[in-house]
Amino acid sequence: MKRIKFKTNMQRRFLKKVIKNLNCFSLRGLLQHRFDIPYSTLKNYYAEKRTLPETFFEDLCYISKINPTSLNISYLNNNWGQIKGGKKSKRK
Repeated sequence: MKRIKFKTNMQRRFLKKVIKNLNCFSLRGLLQHRFDIPYSTLKNYYAEKRTLPETFFEDLCYISKINPTSLNISYLNNNWGQIKGGKKSKRK
């Protein structure tokens, strides 16, 4: 699953725009649109501590009628941020 990378503070602006287009009063209002995401995870997306998954991003764009090509985003690979396991070690 790919991740969506916004520029600084743009992910928050995107989520605010989604909230406004859906006529929700707050971030918690997004949960009534049947997303299977915990509220704490949604807060992490809003605070930009986590990047948005591609499927969730596409769902938000579809529901709020936002054109994803009009946004300045980049896509991150599946293994972005992971550390290679099994590092070689020298044994004497």
